[in-house]
Amino acid sequence: MQKKITVIWALLLSLFGWGALCAQTPRAEELLRRVDQNEVYQTIEYEGEMIIEYQSRRYVKTFHAWVRGNSDSFMEFTNPEDRFTRYLKRSGRLFFYSPDTEEVIPISGHLLKESLMGSDLSLEDTVNNESLESRFNAAIAGEEVFNGRPAYVLDLNAKNRGESYPRQRLWIDRENYDLLHYELFALSGVKAKEWTLIRSEVFGARRFPVESEMRDLLRRDSRTIFIMRNVILDQPIADSIFTTRNLER
Repeated sequence: MQKKITVIWALLLSLFGWGALCAQTPRAEELLRRVDQNEVYQTIEYEGEMIIEYQSRRYVKTFHAWVRGNSDSFMEFTNPEDRFTRYLKRSGRLFFYSPDTEEVIPISGHLLKESLMGSDLSLEDTVNNESLESRFNAAIAGEEVFNGRPAYVLDLNAKNRGESYPRQRLWIDRENYDLLHYELFALSGVKAKEWTLIRSEVFGARRFPVESEMRDLLRRDSRTIFIMRNVILDQPIADSIFTTRNLER
């Protein structure tokens, strides 16, 4: 009888221990890795839309975009006011084409951080494809409910100088590892931007954000809804896309 009770207690302790193990919060590095697995791609092509609301005015910009790795991107605007305006990032160098002047203009890298076509996003926000794990040290700050979803909260600090926002705070969905929300802090410590997921879609083994909201907190009464349609992930893109010839055609 005693032996039977001992076996039962051992089984209960084993089950309890396993349940506690399963309930443990993942390591911060593992959470970042899960986000990167969802969001970092080899290539992407999509049709984009930016709905810009700024000081009671509303603007809609549409474009077609191609991105390869973290060094090459091409973006062509298609809305009537900006038709044929193009941006090219090639091996880290940035070029701009204006249909008004019909000239290709090389621009300095800091303009990657400036507003893209009057939106709350920068060109850097739309084409940055470098993993968070490679750029930041992470620490778990707690757990919260965000927009009805239980989430892990992570604090990130940049590993290297040169990050536009060296400190970030992330809310990561506990169930599917969607990046629900993040806040970006400037070097001064001021909170500069807030991003919120609106909708993600499943592509193979990944969940990818296709609709989101960005707020530049340094602009009064401003937000931008960013929508991606007809998304093609991790398919080859011709080298000819990322050329100045394509930029000025």
